[in-house]
Formats: sequence, C-alpha cells, structure tokens
Amino acid sequence: LHEPVYLEVKNQNNSVALPYDFTVCISTMFNFTNVLQLVQSLEMMQLLGVDRVVIYKSDCSPETQRVLDYYTQKGLVEVISWTISNHLKPSHSWRPQFDPGDIHYFGQIPALTDCVYRYMYQSRYVSLQDTDELILPQSVNSWLDLLPQLEKKYGVDKCYMFENNVFPYTVTLPLPASQKQTIESPGWKNVPGVNILAHLHHEPIIKETHDSNFKVIVNPRAVFRTSVHGLLKSEKGCAWVDRNIARMYHTRAGIQKLKPEQLVYDGRLLKYSDRLISAVNTVLKETKFLSKE
Repeated sequence: LHEPVYLEVKNQNNSVALPYDFTVCISTMFNFTNVLQLVQSLEMMQLLGVDRVVIYKSDCSPETQRVLDYYTQKGLVEVISWTISNHLKPSHSWRPQFDPGDIHYFGQIPALTDCVYRYMYQSRYVSLQDTDELILPQSVNSWLDLLPQLEKKYGVDKCYMFENNVFPYTVTLPLPASQKQTIESPGWKNVPGVNILAHLHHEPIIKETHDSNFKVIVNPRAVFRTSVHGLLKSEKGCAWVDRNIARMYHTRAGIQKLKPEQLVYDGRLLKYSDRLISAVNTVLKETKFLSKE
C-alpha cells in the first residue's frame, strides 16, 4: 500500500485587515453560455456590496470567457481553472444514479471547500451560491446593512440560510398595471442568456421544497466543512433567515408543474432595475456585445 499524502492547509490566523467584506464562491461553471444573466448577477452582487467573486470554471463559451476576462481585469472576479476532469471522472448530475462518476457533480464540494479556506483570512463573509441565484434583503438594500440585522437576530458567526424561491425563466408574465419600471434595454435580445428582470413570478413555497436548495452567507473563520447546500461542520451552526428579512431569488427552469396563474409576483428586484440596467449596458458595451453608440 502507498503511504497517504497529506496536503497542509496553508492559511493561518493573523491580525491583518481583511481586504474584502463579501466574497461570493461559485462552483462550478460548466458548459456555461448564459452571458446576460451572468453580467446581471455580477452587477447585482456589486450593488448588494459584494467586492469579490470566485468562479471555479470547468468550461464555458467564448462569449462567457470574454465577460470573465473583463471582470478579472476589473479586479472583481477571480477565475480558478477547475480541471478536475483531467484527473477524475466527475458525475454530470447531482443524482449519481443517473450519471455515476468518481466524484459528485463536477466536484462542487471540493471547490467550495477550497474557496472557504482560500478566503478564510481575506473576507469578512463568504456566500456559497450559483450564478443564477441572488440573496436579496427585503427592508434594506445591501448586504452591508443586512448582516448587522442577521447578527442581532440570530447570533454572530452563524451560517445564515436563505429560502430558495424559484423564478421560472420559461414563463413571462406582465407586470402589475401599477408597475411602470423598465425591465430590459434595446439590444439585450441579441445577447445570449436570460434577462432576470423579465421573470418576476416565483413558484409558491410548499412543504416539499421549503428546505431544499437553500444557500448561505457565513463567516468563513467559523467553518470547518461545507457542502453545496449549507455546512457539514461549523463552530456555531446555522439559522434559517425569515423570508421577510431576506430570501434567495433563483432564476432557473421551473421545478413544480404549475400553470402560470399559480405563480406569485415579487417585484423586489425592480428596486434595483434602473441602476442594474445602466450598469449592465456599460459592461455589454465595453465587452462589445452592444454598440457604444
């Protein structure tokens, strides 16, 4: 038998100031082509106060790579080449019975674990989520204002779990008559991907889905072991965040089999729409998806 090989965890506690307030860890990006939603998500994260986004990338379209290069140059994004498929056969499904492999679902858990430890002494908080997910406060407008609320209500150094609300991108319903906000910009139809502002109706929260696919924000120095959803081991455990304080907006294919009229309207995202549209247009022009004229 071969002797086991141990890899030393290099990070160590010290008194230097943490350079980032909020880091988002995204794992893993594979077969990715959804350019518009990626830009919208990254711009929304910045509006919320995120100052670092770490993306573990297996592969993506050339158009996506253009966007990643842009944000890397700006200093927002760190792209980590996730070449696990060169060494193992990763499963391409979260359910191994449908696609067995050497490691679960593109190796998401090792990637997230790496991100937590990599940024443990670089960031006050980390959020473990996907590119199609946004954690939106309900009474304040940024994570900078949200976290003091959470610490006061649920305790410091907890992992805060946010309810998953699915906004199906396969359904587009009109806004209420009272809502006059703009939800898109000319030229977006020529950009590959989903416009999150056009899908503001979510599936109702039911008992069977309430506890599923949630994501977390946590002080990384209180984490020992993480998972795709929640933590496996931490210093002070986790707390469910009241949906009236903050919840997760997940713009993706629908999960429940519903008629459009069964969806629930939620216009919270429109509070950011003017700033978001302007910011997204700037990026799309600078990355040559839109004309600068």
